[in-house]
Amino acid sequence: MRDQEAYGKSLLNWYDENARVLPWRISPHDRIAGRVPDPYRVWLSEIMLQQTTVATVDPYFRRFVSIWPTISDLAAAEESQVMGEWAGLGYYARARNLIRCARIINVEYGGVFPQSKSTLIQLPGIGSYTAAAIAAIAFDHQEAAVDGNVARIIVRLFDIDIPVAKSKTLIQDLANELVPMTRAGDYAQAAMDLGALICTARKPKCVMCPLQNRCKAYSAGTAADLPRKPPRKPKAERVGFAYVGRRQDGAWLIETRNRDNLLGGMLGWPGTSWTETAPIDDEPCAAEWEELLNAVLHSFTHFNLSVIVKVAELPADCSPERGFFLPASQFDPLRLPTLMQKIFTVASQHLGKSR
Repeated sequence: MRDQEAYGKSLLNWYDENARVLPWRISPHDRIAGRVPDPYRVWLSEIMLQQTTVATVDPYFRRFVSIWPTISDLAAAEESQVMGEWAGLGYYARARNLIRCARIINVEYGGVFPQSKSTLIQLPGIGSYTAAAIAAIAFDHQEAAVDGNVARIIVRLFDIDIPVAKSKTLIQDLANELVPMTRAGDYAQAAMDLGALICTARKPKCVMCPLQNRCKAYSAGTAADLPRKPPRKPKAERVGFAYVGRRQDGAWLIETRNRDNLLGGMLGWPGTSWTETAPIDDEPCAAEWEELLNAVLHSFTHFNLSVIVKVAELPADCSPERGFFLPASQFDPLRLPTLMQKIFTVASQHLGKSR
């Protein structure tokens, strides 16, 4: 082992004094005193934190646990309500897997979380990192949870001059060796905090780092240049139509998006497919649709999207070919995903002027 205990002790001593206060976390002092983390809160936070910042997740997490304080409560929830509460958090497959996972644990495990990484990783939405994080944080199993922050620490500690995407196995192996025999859960969170607060992607605060004297990149003067980044490929560009229609009684024409598509299962405006070539206009019902001058721009992980917005005041007898009318009293734009909120903001300003 690479001075496993000495490394772990240095990091844990720093964590005991500098741990972030987070709503899903047990403080190191409470944990040492015997307080046990709630696996449900650990799991929920880890799912929400995938590709999302702590600051963004915080209010969503607090709202979720106030509405569904236990995994059994979440398992019994209406999927549409969960998806609505998730709106704006992005990566909506996480929310669908969240519901599936909660129901499986509630039925097959009696509402009790399995503890081992090998079992956790078989559940919907739980990959290798998340399984390791839950096993370590919730159950103190000796697992190395390697997210982007932890990978960056390992790369700098060992001065790995290879992009992370090409050195994942090496990084995981090194991380596994460094997990201490005790306080594995606190250690996992300590590494996350070190990456978030000290060993940051830009301008790492090496003079404040408890691992400075063990860091090969610091000694070599390469810390700020690591991890190496591969050449960035340009994002694909896609375009599509969205149709925002309001009936004379104030009801909005809405659809539930296909589960197999991005934003699947979420409420949104009827629209066309998002294609790299010019989309075919496909209005959902007969009306005097007006195309707005400026498209709505939105960026997904793998492509940039330009949405051509068309708006219409719909007659009382409108019979749409797809979608359904949601009464104004039940419509809340904040329950729409971010893209659909952007479209609504632009469209509602125009429709407001037309009245």
